[in-house]
Amino acid sequence: MARLEIPHGWVAQAYRYALDPTPTQERAFCSHAGAARFARNHMLGLVKAVLDQRAAEQSYGVAESELTPRLGWSLPALRRVWNKRKNAVAPWWGQNSKEAYNTGLDSLARSLEAWAKSRRGERAGRSVGFPRFHGKRERASVRFTTGVVRVEADRHHVTLPRLGSIRTHESTRKLGSRIEAGTARVLSATLTRDSAGRWYVAFQALVQRAAVRPAHVGVRGPLVGVDVGVKSLLVAATPDGSEFERFHAPKSLASARVRLRALQRKAARQVGPFNTEAKRRQQPSKRWLRTRARISKTYARTANQRRDALHKATTRLAQRHQTITVETLNVSGMRTGGGARKRGLNRALADAALAQVRRMLAYKTAWYGSRLVAADRWYPSSKICSGCGSRKPRLLLAERSYGCEYCGMVLDRDLNAAINLARLGEIHAQGEQSPAESGPVEGRGAMQETEPATAGDAAGCEASTPPQYLLDQTGTASTQGEAV
Repeated sequence: MARLEIPHGWVAQAYRYALDPTPTQERAFCSHAGAARFARNHMLGLVKAVLDQRAAEQSYGVAESELTPRLGWSLPALRRVWNKRKNAVAPWWGQNSKEAYNTGLDSLARSLEAWAKSRRGERAGRSVGFPRFHGKRERASVRFTTGVVRVEADRHHVTLPRLGSIRTHESTRKLGSRIEAGTARVLSATLTRDSAGRWYVAFQALVQRAAVRPAHVGVRGPLVGVDVGVKSLLVAATPDGSEFERFHAPKSLASARVRLRALQRKAARQVGPFNTEAKRRQQPSKRWLRTRARISKTYARTANQRRDALHKATTRLAQRHQTITVETLNVSGMRTGGGARKRGLNRALADAALAQVRRMLAYKTAWYGSRLVAADRWYPSSKICSGCGSRKPRLLLAERSYGCEYCGMVLDRDLNAAINLARLGEIHAQGEQSPAESGPVEGRGAMQETEPATAGDAAGCEASTPPQYLLDQTGTASTQGEAV
């Protein structure tokens, strides 16, 4: 699929606003989301039927030229077939905007493309399964790319096709002022509903903005290394070994577990949508629905608290520092496996949302004229001593302090890692090259780090050849991270 070419000096940015729709508008929202889901499921059923028919015919020895014709999986091909069938299968299609059906078909086209590329080995990451049918509990979403999509001048209303003017819960001043000044252009609007039932509209816009730092924010540290973790969300340190800032993790999910446990037990005592004795679905009670709504609101609140803490911390770092060095973590791999013994750690990793730190810093550093340096995934920032440069072969997660066996230094584990990352960014800022810098690896790479060879009796500190990413005795690193 073709990607949008962003002009020089412009950036793609999204503005998300909460809505306060009327009951009539909310029913229209649900109708559009249901239309998108129906179009996707109908065409997915047709695609699956054609694939099954062709497989059956091939098993009977039917020639390739006589098989059932293939059904195109691209968005234009799916749209052509849908337009031919919609009068028969969905005579009510005129009640909703055409963009609703296009949203469902676009979702199906992307899913089929990802599945096909994964089967051919052209898609990095985990294997993608065949698309599944969406139910009513799926996230409701409709994307508008044509028609009347605008932000009203009163700063409290937005207009969408077939839905009309909708009141926003917050002011749209930031986007509206840019549109009036000619420094922003709206590309599309996406209407979504979160787990708590609140509707949002997100405007994707091209924004002309220079990489400048706000006038009221001063540069306090030109270069810092940032270590992310579960206990301390972010620890920033300078190359000279001093701690600059420390942001504690909000742990919003852990704080809400007591309330969630009580609500979930209450829901289990009520009449739910499934009868365990008869093993069939049933109509849930109104009290169960109210309890489920309270559970969803609790989860939405924890997500908002987590997102707010991450945005504040990353914005502060991007505005106050010239160069920021972060580590590259395989967070999904860290949460894989372990069973019941690792359930608490997996929950804590999900609560911290460590992968969001690098993603937010990537675009915020471009906004404010900073520079982001990403260390290699296997760079052992936590195992290297920031004092003498020696490396520990293994560091347990329970060891919250780093104790060096050679120089005797004892330091906080997160601070030690942040110092090593800062020195890595310092070398990158100086423009030094190293053999370890070979660029990012496409596709699947190594799944585990190779440990150094075991030292002999007369090995001293290091019997084997020191890896290129170790620090030398002067406290300087010998490699650099990938510049983002």
